[in-house]
Amino acid sequence: MKHHLKRQLRRIVTERPYQIIAGSAAALVLAAGAGTVATAGDDAPVQENTAAVADLGAARLGEQPASRSEARIAVPQASPSASASPSASPSASASPSASPSASPSASPSAKAAADPDTTPKAKPKPPSSKSLDYDYQAQINYFYCGPAAVRNALSAAGIERSQDALAGPLGTTEMGTNSAEDTTRVLNQQVKGNPYRTRMIPGSATPAQMDRLQADVVEAISNGRGVVANVAGTATDTNGGWHSFPGGHYVAVVGYKDDGRTVRIADSADPSLPSYWITTIDLAHWIASRGYSA
Repeated sequence: MKHHLKRQLRRIVTERPYQIIAGSAAALVLAAGAGTVATAGDDAPVQENTAAVADLGAARLGEQPASRSEARIAVPQASPSASASPSASPSASASPSASPSASPSASPSAKAAADPDTTPKAKPKPPSSKSLDYDYQAQINYFYCGPAAVRNALSAAGIERSQDALAGPLGTTEMGTNSAEDTTRVLNQQVKGNPYRTRMIPGSATPAQMDRLQADVVEAISNGRGVVANVAGTATDTNGGWHSFPGGHYVAVVGYKDDGRTVRIADSADPSLPSYWITTIDLAHWIASRGYSA
């Protein structure tokens, strides 16, 4: 029986060396097993030869011989689609990270819509004419024109001070009050924010100084502040009135009209003529060699 199986296998291998299939090898193994059962006492040799036959068939097919304990079962490979799914998850997880990047681009427009308009607004144009309500008072002595002018200007802002209370801070003596620097300092002591500035006209008034005086008067009056001017010499008002102070004098400016080309003077020197109008050009010439507080 054993020699018969060997001859059968040799003949099959010789005739079809490259066409042995797994089914023929399995049939031979089964036949060898059957022969083993039929022939008692030759178990070990038959089993070894049967394994050799299977290995020989596998070698003809270009396979490596399998051990007796190794099962010839194909292990399925993981599908590419399944292995690709983890790589797809980062792209999915990246989508939330894309949303924050989109938000900054939208944030400036959203911020601009939420924030109020910070564009500087143009200052409103002052009125073409304005006069302040003030409490006129004539000077109580011949050298108190400085304290009287400051007092009249402060009354337009609702600040009541006596001439005597102002004479000390102004440094007023029988020689009068020294300069516009003194009136500016005391005015700023009495009002909030130190709004007053001194403008000097050391010589003859120039067109630029005339324009500056006009602008200063309009700004001060528009903001409810009277102007104090230190004048010297002679000036004529719009009604032809003549006003002469060769040694110097202080007056308050409490109004304007015609966009500041004409100003209203509160003069403490003569209670019979408490106020009059004068052109800004004439006032600038009147202030020449002195100054004003506006």
